[in-house]
Amino acid sequence: MNAVENNIKKKFGARVRTLRTEKGWSQEDFAFECGLHRTYIGAVERGERNVSLENIKKIADTFKIDIAELFRS
Repeated sequence: MNAVENNIKKKFGARVRTLRTEKGWSQEDFAFECGLHRTYIGAVERGERNVSLENIKKIADTFKIDIAELFRS
């Protein structure tokens, strides 16, 4: 994996973590609402997972935001 790919995953994960903590949700609560596993959400937030489009949609829907909002700084 090159540095650009790693940076994109880390930025996306940081954005998810920021939005989740602003809502006051634990990783476990957020994962349940998304229909994903808690350890998967943790890996996303640490920038360790290459998130599929389906899971990006689940995450955005859980936050009740457009997908594009997940990619804003």
